[in-house]
Amino acid sequence: MSKILRSLFALSALATLPAMAAETVVTSNPYGISALWGQGDAVARGTLIILLIMSAATWYVGIVKLLEQRRLLKQGKELLSVHGKELQEKATSLPDEGMFSAVAQAGISASKEHEAELANRVDINTWISMAITDALDSANHHMQGGLSVVATVGSTAPFVGLFGTVWGIYHALTAIGVSGQASIDKVAGPVGEALIMTAIGLAVAVPAVLGYNWLIRRNKLVLDMVRVVAGRLHASLLNSPAR
Repeated sequence: MSKILRSLFALSALATLPAMAAETVVTSNPYGISALWGQGDAVARGTLIILLIMSAATWYVGIVKLLEQRRLLKQGKELLSVHGKELQEKATSLPDEGMFSAVAQAGISASKEHEAELANRVDINTWISMAITDALDSANHHMQGGLSVVATVGSTAPFVGLFGTVWGIYHALTAIGVSGQASIDKVAGPVGEALIMTAIGLAVAVPAVLGYNWLIRRNKLVLDMVRVVAGRLHASLLNSPAR
């Protein structure tokens, strides 16, 4: 009989363990991000807001540039499948905001302007080449747009997070000085705030650095394709100048 009672007592004790674990799970963390926002001062909240803005700017620029690059790579592949007059017409009609269409229009305009005294001073090959080179420089400048934001975030976000870390450690030292004792309950909050700021700063900076390098590589692919299309346009304009 006593063995049966002991077994029943053990089973009842085991049954209470899931309930105790559930109670432990639902207990709120007094040192988490919500506590950082609720208990932090204006400097801590301002630092957190700056990091969130930097992260949002990075993702926005990255997504916009990625969609633009995909569209331009697709247009470049379509242009490389045609030649001659068809290439000129198709490149000119593209709504690509100053890329393939700008190069085509620059070359065609230069071909039309090469007449009278200008034709005697500069040969048509050099004149068209100068116009297309200027258009390529403009295309390169256009493709760099927005990348400075990502580069700035990648290089400065760790230091913004480090500032939050220093501010949290300062609060921990202040709490120790006021209380006169270095107990864990006095420094856990400020030190936790410092570590969270460090983690957020790294979480903002790492995607920015990786995204910047990836976008730069894809920009190079786009610009190489623009140069190939420009070379073919140049050759087609020399063979049949649009006058």
